[in-house]
Amino acid sequence: MDGTGQRRALERLIIDHGGDYAGLSRLLGKNPAYIQQFIKRGSPRRLAEEDCRTIAQFFGVAASTLGIPAQDRNSAGTGGLIRLDRLQAEASAGGGAFAQGDAASGGIAFDAAWLRSIGASPDTHKLIAVLGESMEPTLSHGDQIMVDSAAAQRPFREGIHVIRMDGTLMVKRLALAPGGLLSILSDNAAYPSYDSVPWADVEVIGRVVWAGRRF
Repeated sequence: MDGTGQRRALERLIIDHGGDYAGLSRLLGKNPAYIQQFIKRGSPRRLAEEDCRTIAQFFGVAASTLGIPAQDRNSAGTGGLIRLDRLQAEASAGGGAFAQGDAASGGIAFDAAWLRSIGASPDTHKLIAVLGESMEPTLSHGDQIMVDSAAAQRPFREGIHVIRMDGTLMVKRLALAPGGLLSILSDNAAYPSYDSVPWADVEVIGRVVWAGRRF
């Protein structure tokens, strides 16, 4: 496959499966404009084979989609891993805890094909820990949760979100309330919930899409 074919194939992958130019560029260890320049300007003329393999792992497709020979086996589902950053922050599921910062503190590697199956990207999905018990039994103290920050820019969906109120980072169930307001709910009946909260009082950080815990 020549460079033109690669550009068309990659653009189709982005359209069909999601993703963005800057995120893919960072996945390759390149400057944020690298993929955009490749698709829009043809520079470089052709992606390196190793870059094609990495992109194929991320999207969960065969490497041959981007012109790697069919006998190549290094595609997603055969050992490809992608790391998601774990942030130095805790989302309170109790009385409230202040964020300790949003710098990365290590990370966890996930199977690339599995991440693709749930629509997760290292550019938009981060891991943080749950603090407290107000979301029991759904979430427990110490659980690692995967948060989709891009959800904050999409139309609202009810569910479990990480939010910030008055400088406090917390994880709660969000639901629409009458009058265009917001309900902030605790799954644990022993903890308070809040009805009819103005949207202006809540900063939605992202939607929780996965949780893992230690037994």
